[in-house]
Amino acid sequence: MHLASAVDPQLADLSNKLIYSAMAVYTIAMLAHMFEWTFGSKGAVAVRSSEQAGSLAETVAAAGAKGGKKVTVTVASAGGGTTTLTRTALAGEGATVVTSGRGQDEEDGPGAAGGSEKADLAGRIAVSLTVLGALLHVGGVVTRGLSVSRWPWGNMYEFSCAFALAMTVAYLGLLASRKPVRWLGLPVTLAVVLTLGIATQVLYTESEQLVPALHSYWLAIHVSTAIVCGGAFYAAFIATLLYLGKDSFDKRTAAGLATGPLGTSASIWQRLPAASTLDKLSYRINALVFPLWTFTIIAGAIWAEAAWGKYWEWDPKETWSFITWVAYACYLHARATAGWKGRKAAYLALAAFACWLFNYYGVNIFVTGKHSYAGI
Repeated sequence: MHLASAVDPQLADLSNKLIYSAMAVYTIAMLAHMFEWTFGSKGAVAVRSSEQAGSLAETVAAAGAKGGKKVTVTVASAGGGTTTLTRTALAGEGATVVTSGRGQDEEDGPGAAGGSEKADLAGRIAVSLTVLGALLHVGGVVTRGLSVSRWPWGNMYEFSCAFALAMTVAYLGLLASRKPVRWLGLPVTLAVVLTLGIATQVLYTESEQLVPALHSYWLAIHVSTAIVCGGAFYAAFIATLLYLGKDSFDKRTAAGLATGPLGTSASIWQRLPAASTLDKLSYRINALVFPLWTFTIIAGAIWAEAAWGKYWEWDPKETWSFITWVAYACYLHARATAGWKGRKAAYLALAAFACWLFNYYGVNIFVTGKHSYAGI
């Protein structure tokens, strides 16, 4: 974008209104996703033996005894085949029990086939509202940039708005590619609403020009890749948290305990995909975005040399970016070479995301360094 000294207050005000409108629409979409999670189809439940599968099939069939419909519980074998255990009860919906990998029907969780018509309608409405929210969101980000004729990610408020949009676009992109991930809608819209809420209430900065050091094409390259990485790491973090909850629920179910982890309702965890699916999703997102994070750090170093004359000075932002890189590298290395999967790998992923989160909020707000000139 062409740099100019003037600020257009009308476009800046329009940007604020569009961002607040997007927040309102996302909130309604989140409520629609909650309805789908409450009344939608149940996801896969992981068990560890055929005996557990038979016992769990009885439990699952009996647990949904309402509504006057009969249900058959299907067990997927470790080799990928399926066995139907004829367990019928007066139930509103069925469930899939898997011993490893995924069930026969990949579309498990909210949004899968077999849920109630009302839940499916709520899910479709939620997706439509999310698309509308994303369009308003795009308008808010673009008009923010146009108001000062520069790229709209020069401070923490603008960055937060942009990477919340990146989360939404990534989710909608997965849906557009026909990936069965509508169940991600609830955590994604929740994360987007929280991120925008913090941005507008805590991090808000008036639309203004940047210091001369930021007047570079590297602002578009370096910061835009950081935004994409932030959105992807956030999505992987959500998948990791859901995996840990789902895995705990599976173990409690196998032990004959009815409630989910931390005393939450079992129905919430039953409506998620299999724990192994969530674990793989988190790993794939982190593995996919890690090279881009590497490029982000390299691009930042090149920009630092152009602006300050040195590629690396161990500025707090540089240091924590490198620590974050090392943390994610350890996570990927452990999975690829040591065969770490499941909870051990999940804890590493959470530690890596904690480093990223501190690098963004903690360093920018509480630590003074060369990157502090942009403000919050």
